[in-house]
Amino acid sequence: MGGLAALAREAGHRVTGCDAGVYPPMSDQLRALGIDLVEGFGAEQMTLKPDMYVIGNVVSRARLPAGTPKFPLMEAILDAGTPYTSGPQWLAEHVLQGRHVLAVAGTHGKTTTTAMLTWILEFAGLQPGFLVGGVPMNFDVSARLGVSRAAVAQGRPKQGTAPSGGSAAHAVASVGAPFVIEADEYDTAFFDKRSKFVHYRPRTAILNNLEFDHADIFDNLAAIERQFHHLVRTVPSTGRVVVNGLEESLTRVLAQGCWSEVRSFGAAVNDFTAVGEPHDFEVHYQGKTVANVKWTLTGTHNQLNALAAIAAAEHVGVTPAVAARALGDFRNVKRRMEVRARVTRPGGEVTVYDDFAHHPTAIRTTLDGLRRKVGREQRILAIFEPRSNTMKLGTMKAQLPWSLEQADLAFCYTGGLDWDASDALAPMGARAQVAASIDELVAQVVSQVKPGDHLVCMSNGGFGGVHLKLLQALTTSHALSAPGAS
Repeated sequence: MGGLAALAREAGHRVTGCDAGVYPPMSDQLRALGIDLVEGFGAEQMTLKPDMYVIGNVVSRARLPAGTPKFPLMEAILDAGTPYTSGPQWLAEHVLQGRHVLAVAGTHGKTTTTAMLTWILEFAGLQPGFLVGGVPMNFDVSARLGVSRAAVAQGRPKQGTAPSGGSAAHAVASVGAPFVIEADEYDTAFFDKRSKFVHYRPRTAILNNLEFDHADIFDNLAAIERQFHHLVRTVPSTGRVVVNGLEESLTRVLAQGCWSEVRSFGAAVNDFTAVGEPHDFEVHYQGKTVANVKWTLTGTHNQLNALAAIAAAEHVGVTPAVAARALGDFRNVKRRMEVRARVTRPGGEVTVYDDFAHHPTAIRTTLDGLRRKVGREQRILAIFEPRSNTMKLGTMKAQLPWSLEQADLAFCYTGGLDWDASDALAPMGARAQVAASIDELVAQVVSQVKPGDHLVCMSNGGFGGVHLKLLQALTTSHALSAPGAS
């Protein structure tokens, strides 16, 4: 919703927004754009008299224990008959029409892969519009409108060349200016229970991976597979579906019907494959070497993300070789293994990371990637908050010990949980601790830290400012170095 507000502002609209507890980096970005933020959902905001209310899916008709509305502003909008719409519908009607939409879907890696693909197209000179569920550090904004359709129609020189010899400009001009969007399977709004991505009508669709998530709205994996099939139904016959060949769930999605060109990646028999380590690997297309990626990212999950982005970029005329050069300059997304600080202590440095991982699989892949990078000699301390709706329900609590296998120590914040985190983490023995408050959590971590440790803070929320509190506690008597400093 923050990125959508940025697009509306860039389009010339006056934009305000309300939410509860907005936190960085999005709050900083919105204020920098001159977008007024209102705390809470009070009915008095009706005095703003906007032409349109755009409703996010956090809003509902829920009632508080006393019987009063949780979202009074929504009740006032309905009572007054004021125009309203959902975020995805507003995007479809006011931003995406006439564009070549490249949509990135999947349980994991959507934000990172969307940022990769956007940067590849930017590097190739296509000046894409984009909407990312985070802040890509190559752009420092989460959304922009991109080049106009008129400019694409006129054509511009491009770095990328399609395998057929046609230019990237020609490939895009025939179907509209490119717009890259993170395509979420979560429902659209309280009044539209379809997945958000069915609104986007992509011409290029990435199906990155698929496993059970969002237990608050989906009964089982088959229900999510059905929604992914609905996305596939919207891709035109001249479009492309880029699919992870390692995922049986996605094989079942395509088996329900697919009417577009398919490009697969991941497995040895797929179209796009990787040979080498995640930080330095060859890209093969149908057995032939077409590019080499050397970059700073870690983990096999990011290697797969790269293959997906390369395959999607090729559909708009950017060659794998150009895409690989772009990825060499890719700087990832804020809160994706972002180094917040390095603290110099006697005997070595302590590195503090911020990461968005919250699903057990995402936690595991994040820690696996870091372990491959730092080896076995340095310790990894995992500090995490089960904050997503799925994790709060306890649906995946049994997977937590598996997800934390690469951590030497794990620290879980239990605020807001209705299930026993100590019991769920019991298989880890003394390697795991739980804390009911952020201050207690910080104290536990600081008491265990040793020189050379890597502290990975994982949450899909603000995590109670744990990063700053950790840094303050760690630097009380030690010097702090900026990220990247030795």
